[in-house]
Amino acid sequence: MKWKLVGGAMVWVLHLISFQSHGQESEKTTTSHAVTIQGQPKYGPDFKNFDYVNPNAPKGGNVALGLQGTFDSFNPYIVKGTPSAVSALLYESLMARSQDEAGTDYGLIAESIELPESRTWAVFNLRPEARWHDGKPITAEDVVFSFNILREKGNNLYRTYYADVVRAEVVSERKVRFIFKNGDNPELASIISELPVLPKHYWQNRDFTKPSLDIPLGSGPYKITSFDPGRSVTVERVKDYWGQNLPIRKGSGNFDRITYRYYRDSTVMFEAFKAGEYDWRQENVARQWATGYDIPAVKDGRIVKERIQHEIPVGVQGLVYNIRRPVFQDIRVRQALTYLFDFEWMNKTLFWGQYQRARSYFNNSELASSGLPSPEELNILEPLRGQIPGSVFTKEFTLPVSDGSGNIRNQTRQAIDLLKQAGFDIQNGKMVNQKTSQQMAFEILLNDPSYERLVASFVENAKKLGIAVSTRTIDPSQYQKRVEDFDFDIIMEVFGQSVSPGNEQRNFWGSGSADVPGSENTIGIKNKAIDQLVELIVNAPDRQSLITRTRALDRVLLHHYFIIPAWYGNFYNLAYWNVFGHPNVTPKYAIGFDAWWVDPKKAEALNRNGRK
Repeated sequence: MKWKLVGGAMVWVLHLISFQSHGQESEKTTTSHAVTIQGQPKYGPDFKNFDYVNPNAPKGGNVALGLQGTFDSFNPYIVKGTPSAVSALLYESLMARSQDEAGTDYGLIAESIELPESRTWAVFNLRPEARWHDGKPITAEDVVFSFNILREKGNNLYRTYYADVVRAEVVSERKVRFIFKNGDNPELASIISELPVLPKHYWQNRDFTKPSLDIPLGSGPYKITSFDPGRSVTVERVKDYWGQNLPIRKGSGNFDRITYRYYRDSTVMFEAFKAGEYDWRQENVARQWATGYDIPAVKDGRIVKERIQHEIPVGVQGLVYNIRRPVFQDIRVRQALTYLFDFEWMNKTLFWGQYQRARSYFNNSELASSGLPSPEELNILEPLRGQIPGSVFTKEFTLPVSDGSGNIRNQTRQAIDLLKQAGFDIQNGKMVNQKTSQQMAFEILLNDPSYERLVASFVENAKKLGIAVSTRTIDPSQYQKRVEDFDFDIIMEVFGQSVSPGNEQRNFWGSGSADVPGSENTIGIKNKAIDQLVELIVNAPDRQSLITRTRALDRVLLHHYFIIPAWYGNFYNLAYWNVFGHPNVTPKYAIGFDAWWVDPKKAEALNRNGRK
């Protein structure tokens, strides 16, 4: 699973505490415990805990989690290396997002944020109790250092994400100010509030750009205590963690020890779970969910299967073209190959009817486009006429629908017609370019053997047209390197989205990120019209305009056929050994596993009964 970074964009409406002069033209400023995208924060300045946690959850217990892949670094902020998943537990941010609101951040290292009416700067006031694990205080110098080193030496996404921030400056030991280019980008305060804060005294004499397995100094609820390179990492709860009594942390971070075990192969990983090697699993293979858990441990209740619905925008998953390759630079070729992807057969045969077809880049949300453009969308799209596909204005975006039998004769004919229009034809059983006489050929690069069966029908349908298609599955570290270098023809990729898209759209689709190794613009899009739509989203002044602008971008992306949309589900399939308790309320926009706990009675019962 590749982790992707997403954010929010809207008008900031702050919970008013006080007005004060900040010395910049006596402009009124608002000081708040939270920044929210819409309306007022759900939780007031005196809130005790989030609704989706149990504030009295017991602390204790050891938990093992399984991950596919490997790791060779504890630095998740650079392009080089394969970072361990524990990194997110080590560092805190200035503020952190609630999991049951559409984009509200509450104070963590920072106890409050000050914003002027113009939204041209933001000031964060740091908590005096905030500490690194070595006992030293977290200061404004740490914050400024973190911002600068991430933008200068970190992954390209930080340069993109912080592009509209002019500078960060120390006001005092516990006060830091960020200056913005202008007030047109209303999400900047939220973006900066989620800045991961790194210890200056630890990093200033180390090479930040190189992967390292030196155990880093953190400030979060857990710290690394041991690891086996590439195989496992163990973290332990910090007993004197400075933030454990904050409302934002109450009821979370309940496990005493978490061990992450890495597996190179998904099949081996699944068997390891059934054997009791790790405790909790999110099942992403529909066939396994339907048939793989027909085992004694599930039947007698030692393993629990649970499906939890969610309201998370799921973005889009699909077969992603690298349009840097000449074969995919013709939109008709990309559209033609879409006809060879038989979702209905796959859903019936491989997925047991569990999934829906992805038809948007913002599936499962109000941001998804549908039908023809609304009048409001047309106001945005009309100035781009001639720069975007004409079908955006005249045709509803649709995907081919088969009868699920595996026979796609009609779709095949449509694919052949489009390929002929693009200058290809079948000669001696091969689909060849009429100008060069070269056979159409491409490779689908995968990092998980389980994907091979998912693309098999598409590969066979393409071969029937004389297209030379191959699949290649490589280990995760090699895969990551090739994707970062854009060294692929087609990959199976997920573009994750948030409730409120914003600056991260530049990294996904912006021309400025197309040639930057490691960027999320894996497709290679360089399109001025799409750049303009992205900037409109970044600068959306309110929720309704954000929705309208995102729908306009969505339909332009769709009509370009940059990907073959695959499937999605609006639920989590969870399987876990019956040792856990969890809150009765699940947050709208997350699984909320950080609020689970080990139930001592359940753990004792499982120990008596055994896992074999």
